[in-house]
Amino acid sequence: MKKIFLKYFIFILLLTLNCFSMENEKSPKREFRAVWIASVGNINWPSKQGLTIEEQKKEYIDMLNEIKALKMNAVIVQVRPVGDRFYKSPSDEPWSKYLTGEAGKDPGYDPLKFLVDEAHKRNLEFHAWFNPYRVTFTKGEKLPKNHPALKHKDWTVNYDGKLYYNPGVPAARNFTEKVILDVVKNYDIDAVHMDDYFYPYPARDKKKKDIPFPDREAYKKYGKGLTLDAWRRKNVDIFVESLAKNIKKTKPYVKFGISPFGVWRNISDDSTGSNTKAGVTNYDTLYADTRKWIKKGWIDYIVPQIYWNFDFKVAPYATLVDWWQEEVSGSKTNLYIGHAAYRLGSNEAWKNEDELLNQINYNRDNGRALGSAYFGLDKILNNSTNIKENLKGKSYKNIALPPKTPWIDEVAPSPVTNFKLNKVEDGVELTWDDFPKNYVTYYAIYRSETPKIDVTDSRYLLETIRRDGENKFVDRDVTDGKSYFYLVTAVDRVHNESKASQPKKIFLKK
Repeated sequence: MKKIFLKYFIFILLLTLNCFSMENEKSPKREFRAVWIASVGNINWPSKQGLTIEEQKKEYIDMLNEIKALKMNAVIVQVRPVGDRFYKSPSDEPWSKYLTGEAGKDPGYDPLKFLVDEAHKRNLEFHAWFNPYRVTFTKGEKLPKNHPALKHKDWTVNYDGKLYYNPGVPAARNFTEKVILDVVKNYDIDAVHMDDYFYPYPARDKKKKDIPFPDREAYKKYGKGLTLDAWRRKNVDIFVESLAKNIKKTKPYVKFGISPFGVWRNISDDSTGSNTKAGVTNYDTLYADTRKWIKKGWIDYIVPQIYWNFDFKVAPYATLVDWWQEEVSGSKTNLYIGHAAYRLGSNEAWKNEDELLNQINYNRDNGRALGSAYFGLDKILNNSTNIKENLKGKSYKNIALPPKTPWIDEVAPSPVTNFKLNKVEDGVELTWDDFPKNYVTYYAIYRSETPKIDVTDSRYLLETIRRDGENKFVDRDVTDGKSYFYLVTAVDRVHNESKASQPKKIFLKK
């Protein structure tokens, strides 16, 4: 009887340890967790044109507080949606109409500085999202008289009633690059981000035939013996490569990331493409050779928009994640996945509460991807299919540090010193010293109720706080009559983490 009991006890113990290990494995300490905040068409922020400064600020702060509560660690904010701007830095482009309702009208403050500062207060990375070539969003849209696109009509093309900077005109490419680099130089952003809009998606006429993109004149002038398709891809390559190099020249720690359409090429067009049947591809339709950008090391991260469910036959989710994982293997590009939060509740597949959670778990299995970004912030904030509860209670129970980028920098800061704990009225106060020239951006706080604190385990990671000179943190989530153990690490701009401080213990008397 004792032997049977002992075997049963060992079985339960091993099962418990295995479940514990699996739970820990599925909640990595490092993971990119971001949301896109779209400004074009007032999709996310500001919610409408013409809000007061106070109303705009409150909307954004409320949004950030919810994003932080979901244990996200980055925001991707659209700051140049259509040849306009959300910032004061030197630019010939007009203030965005999505702020005031009138293109060119000063909003009365510097939105981008405010957006970055508020994100950093919550220790959220700020990725500045630019659309490189779109000048107008709707057909027949009027521009201010002093708009660069009107001053330099030879830079632009009218395609299906909308205006675009022509990617094949060197002066237009250089202008867009300068606009972006001005922001890199003048604002404390963490990354430059672009999505899938390089050459536009094909428009169709009344007979449902693709309308040709009107760039033949530029092709005759600059094509130099290349086919039209090859020339278009080269134009995008030149822009991506030049921008990548100049971002690093301006501020080496600023990352460059792109979120392309989810399919590079179908296997029917290229034996090395994905086993998909997509009607649009990066390479053949949008002239974006994302594979080349990875192999050349031009981009620090890539976020393919895999906006389909597991059972979508044309482009199954798992098939594409596996394909992209192979693409980044051995490269200097981190892979994050773009998820279709906007589809939540839209059809049978997306009414399943587990669809998105299963995608996150699939990304994590075997380290397929190092994180996620979600398009459709409104669906998340409105808790469609209980997504907020599911993220907080399942996928994102613990906070996470963003992934490292060792090709940018891999030298960790020095550890903090003179670490102390004190009982204060509203909790436990942690204080420490750090010398001014230590290259530190934020601190990671770890806590345990036992002497063991494993800094590789996300369950012990209590909070991260931005460096503000105070070197202090108050843990208010404590209970009298219990002991707590703490330690602190210093983390730099690209998330290299120092050695841990000496752990400290405190007992809270009842």
